[in-house]
Amino acid sequence: MTIFLFLLIVISNYVIVKNAEQKTFDNINDIDKNKVGLVLGTAKFLSNGRINLYFKYRVKAAVELFKKGKIEYILVSGDNGNKSYDEPTDFKNELVKNGIPAEKIVLDYAGFRTLDSVVRAKKVFGQNSITFISQEFHNQRAIYLAENHGISAIAFNAKDVSHRYGLKTRIREYLAKTKAVIDIITNTQPKFLGKSIKI
Repeated sequence: MTIFLFLLIVISNYVIVKNAEQKTFDNINDIDKNKVGLVLGTAKFLSNGRINLYFKYRVKAAVELFKKGKIEYILVSGDNGNKSYDEPTDFKNELVKNGIPAEKIVLDYAGFRTLDSVVRAKKVFGQNSITFISQEFHNQRAIYLAENHGISAIAFNAKDVSHRYGLKTRIREYLAKTKAVIDIITNTQPKFLGKSIKI
């Protein structure tokens, strides 16, 4: 059983990383234009009260894409599980501070997982082609999920953090990629869908 789980993790990670080759971009001049860029949510602050660098760098990447004309709208998808925790609004506030018009920002409050964010982008927000905005390791997983749900996807890689800073996240990502493969095999669906929202 242990060997099976090890092989499942290794194969899942290989498949997802390999699939994303030539679909994620570090240089903004190399990426094609899409109507919508989807920022994948994360907390603004760490448990120690400091700014979360994953959040900071995703905001910066989204602003750069928009100002370079590579996207027309920014869809922010994140967790808003209770009144005191609201990832999408935190992102919107920072994006507006950085010069993005509020009317060009659309919030998805039910992006509890990457799977939910990806599938809702199509089924709720009507997007069949999208640009993901997150760190590369996260973008790889999002692209895999998107393509398996009939979405054409590319991604702009936000600046990554140091290995020491992001060690726990990197370890969790191995398991997250494995879960993504299992979710596709089992046809797992988002927690919520709801009425269509036109962008």
